[in-house]
Amino acid sequence: MKINELIPESAPLTKGTMHRNASADALIEHALLRKEGQLASTGAFAVTTGKYTGRSPKDKFIVEESSVMEHIAWGAVNQPMSQVHFEKLYAKAMEYMKDRELFVFDGFAGADEEYRLPIRVINERAWHNLFVRQLFIRPTEEELAAHKPEFTVIAMPGLKAEPELDGTNSETFIVISFERRVILIGGTEYAGEMKKSIFSVLNYLLPFQGVFPMHCSANVGENGDVALFFGLSGTGKTTLSADPDRRLIGDDEHGWSSRGVFNFEGGCYAKCIGLTKEKEPQIWAAIQKGTVLENVVLDAETGEADYSDNSLTENTRAAYPVDFIENALIPGTAGHPGVIIFLTADAFGVLPPISKLTKEQAMYHFLSGYTSKLAGTERGVTEPEATFSSCFGAPFLPLRPSAYAEMLGNKIDEHQAKVYLVNTGWSGGSYGVGQRMKLSYTRAMVTAALNGSLEQAQFTPDPIFGVGIPDRVEGVPSEVLQPRTTWADAEAYDAKARELASRFIRNFEKFADASEAIRGAGPKPE
Repeated sequence: MKINELIPESAPLTKGTMHRNASADALIEHALLRKEGQLASTGAFAVTTGKYTGRSPKDKFIVEESSVMEHIAWGAVNQPMSQVHFEKLYAKAMEYMKDRELFVFDGFAGADEEYRLPIRVINERAWHNLFVRQLFIRPTEEELAAHKPEFTVIAMPGLKAEPELDGTNSETFIVISFERRVILIGGTEYAGEMKKSIFSVLNYLLPFQGVFPMHCSANVGENGDVALFFGLSGTGKTTLSADPDRRLIGDDEHGWSSRGVFNFEGGCYAKCIGLTKEKEPQIWAAIQKGTVLENVVLDAETGEADYSDNSLTENTRAAYPVDFIENALIPGTAGHPGVIIFLTADAFGVLPPISKLTKEQAMYHFLSGYTSKLAGTERGVTEPEATFSSCFGAPFLPLRPSAYAEMLGNKIDEHQAKVYLVNTGWSGGSYGVGQRMKLSYTRAMVTAALNGSLEQAQFTPDPIFGVGIPDRVEGVPSEVLQPRTTWADAEAYDAKARELASRFIRNFEKFADASEAIRGAGPKPE
């Protein structure tokens, strides 16, 4: 059976009940009847995902198919699966689905109609279908009537793999077949796997169309000035892009074409551990009827969410349509960015809170993708861990990182974009000693970058990292801008800074194809 015929309108494969493109209200009703979760006091639908509260990167595979073999950067990120094993899993999924109640969503990934990907998502959980309905782009009635999926996601958490028979590493599997145009997900309740698997697909397909796919959030000012925020989960992409003075394009995944920037999604997937109305009013207001709350603990009597409770995971999430953000830009398309911000949560506590990068430094730091994995974003991560994730999104990049870095460099040149590195991590010491950078300071620094006032400062190269440190930012104490002055022991700072610089250099050894100019833009420990 051809994949585009999977669950056709006229002849469904299942003998059970099928719900096609149900409304959010209907999906919540189904989920409540099936006891998949409960309503919070705000009307949001709250669920728990069991033992998997984050992505399972070691369980993600790409099928070895002739059309992709020479393009995929095979390795620990893009693990190969044989076609034989995939076909066995596919057959298991078809058999598993036959007698089950299923929920089907048809929609799009990509707000720009020239590049959007028609998708179909098939779920056995009503709340999973609510999740994808809220996060992907919902079609109009006219678009739905003409919809023909070009990629299908089949997410069956109750279907578990047998590693010795199925070629997996555990009971969990996320498998992408580019030739069959299908993604199989099983053995995990964590809904983020569906979202990120489609992102991986777009990261493969779009560069061949001349589009730069990006793991970033984006917003636009009243004058049409566009800004991008790159960073891994937990570094502040969603928080900093949800700016009441700017319109939100999207909070996580975008493409940059010759026409400008466009959102891949129709929703937001916000981390909400420690969420308060005062600090993040837009995200707070978005948690309403129709929002999905993942692993957020509710008061047993009142149903009120306790966003400070991390007893299930640090990776608590809220999934809601982007138009739940009051000033969201619909559709999510805008012009070319003038400011690019790289966000890093530096667990060493040595990087400046904001610094300016040359194009070569930008490409160096983009390839390096330094940050700290924050607790809960992946299985087994319980406290911040220093890590390097190429292009601030290595788990989702099927092609070699330099292919994406080259696209970034070309865009910076073409549009004269300014690039800044912002440390949302620790200051005054490493994790466990120093303090997390105050959000109010980070907001002030980002605002200065966006409105251009930061360019009035004097920039001094950091003696080790070489990045330009400003001498002043309105609303931020000057001593905060120089990380060495925030440490009680300056020599301890120097030692830790050299240690991090050495890690950068060791990590960058794998980019042998980088130019001498880019390699020379890195830190110099001595």
